[in-house]
Amino acid sequence: MRGITMFYMALLTAGTVSAQQHFTKADTLRGSITKERAWWDVTSYDLHVQVHLEDSTFSGFNTITYKVLKPDSVMQIDLQEPMVIDSILQDKQSLTFTRDGNAWFVKIKAPQVKDKIKRITVFYNGKPHKAKNAPWDGGVVWARDEQQRPWVATAVQGFGASAWWPNKDHQSDEPENMTINVTVPAEMTDVSNGRLKKKTDNPDGTATYTWYVSNPINNYDVAVNVGHYAEIKDSYSGEGGKLDLSYWVLDYNVDKATEHFKVVKPMLKCFEYWFGKYPFYKDSYKLVESPFLGMEHQSAVAYGNKFKMGYMGRDLSGTGWGLKWDFLVIHESGHEWFGNNITSKDIADMWIHESFTNYSETLFTQCQYGLKAGEEYVAGIRHNIKNDVPIIGPYGVNTEGSGDMYYKGANMINNIRLIMNNDEAFRQMLRGMNKTFYHQTVTTQDIERYMSNAAGFDLGRVFDQYLRDTVIPTLEYRIIGQQVQYRWIDCVKDFNMPVRVKLNENGFKLIYPATTWRTASISLPDPNKFEVDKGFYIHVKRREATDNK
Repeated sequence: MRGITMFYMALLTAGTVSAQQHFTKADTLRGSITKERAWWDVTSYDLHVQVHLEDSTFSGFNTITYKVLKPDSVMQIDLQEPMVIDSILQDKQSLTFTRDGNAWFVKIKAPQVKDKIKRITVFYNGKPHKAKNAPWDGGVVWARDEQQRPWVATAVQGFGASAWWPNKDHQSDEPENMTINVTVPAEMTDVSNGRLKKKTDNPDGTATYTWYVSNPINNYDVAVNVGHYAEIKDSYSGEGGKLDLSYWVLDYNVDKATEHFKVVKPMLKCFEYWFGKYPFYKDSYKLVESPFLGMEHQSAVAYGNKFKMGYMGRDLSGTGWGLKWDFLVIHESGHEWFGNNITSKDIADMWIHESFTNYSETLFTQCQYGLKAGEEYVAGIRHNIKNDVPIIGPYGVNTEGSGDMYYKGANMINNIRLIMNNDEAFRQMLRGMNKTFYHQTVTTQDIERYMSNAAGFDLGRVFDQYLRDTVIPTLEYRIIGQQVQYRWIDCVKDFNMPVRVKLNENGFKLIYPATTWRTASISLPDPNKFEVDKGFYIHVKRREATDNK
């Protein structure tokens, strides 16, 4: 997720998605499971990288352990220009390779026998793409801290992990575990994902930090953070037992961070209540101060909100509730469940990451300040919705859909919560989803089926309306005596989303509109007091009783 409020990027790029439907061979090589990718499955990465401050370059190697799914002799490895591969070895033999843009095709010599585990080591170097405006423009950030000391970090969601290290750069294939070895000047510290296993002081004035990730991890989450860091240690007693907490901040921000990050424990309590056990107890939970706004790097969440409330001091909901907590801490941490635990196979389905995580802000607001506050927050963020292009993007070409996956997606989830009309059932759906798809990659269809089953209602038309269309449906109604007639207009074919309305003085109840007129009785003393639950993200239009169209 570029990880944070994509509304601001959407303001800059509104209308460009539909204009960018001309895709290239490079888009297909990056975004699809090519023949040269399909025959092997990554099981582990052992990444070694040295950060060279003097010329802003990286060098190193990556040993890829993989399982052979079917015999083949050509393997696709991804590494983006201007980075280059120096050499590739398997079984101590040098392999030949060719390049097609950012894709490298390796000629394998040894027989690749089905179900066998094999290794290949890729040596590489170069000057990785410099991020101009991370996290929206991805790459490596070369910055200076307030004391003018070097500060380096990676931020590559969307742009691709292959911007700085060679891998199989597709979200559908995650390693089961990973070792990250980062060599930096001895006076600096690297913070990466997982747990620090050792620090090695080298004779050339450098130090190597070895981090181990014991859980599956998507490539864009793999992070390098190099700076003058100090560690603040804490722990949380949660559903999985003791969870180690670490806050890695610049050495002059320790006091400020110690106070500011007190929100983490109530946040974890809230999210474990709604989503289930934090997915990465083995790898711990970390916040890492970064020279860019933030990103959901698994077990090493990048944090650059400058210890402010809201989103850099702004309330994205316009309600006041968004200034009562730090947006980056809450939003990016929510991705540990949606994005990191459950990952979309294709970035066209990034709504799975962003819609649920955006809704986690509403749930946290509710946890801290009550149901009404949460309702106001999710309604407030609607003013950010563009309804420009569909939320689901084109498949197989490394392209996301609309930035509406954030605010519109969250409101779609809130609609489903209201349809279910049972918060405990809704909570169990979210928890069950994180259990059913624990550490897995999924498709939109997987999530649609699961939610429909949990809701006890076929939500297919709801998903079609909000994910695949740009029109907001309108509930049209007319009052005739003690009856209300109602139907959906401006909607996808056969749209049938239930809504809650007030037909009597006992509160809201569900009705089941279709695209043809239906009728319900009103027992309110004044039928004109008929009301539609404003929690639904829909339009409502009243027609005159005499209008028989």
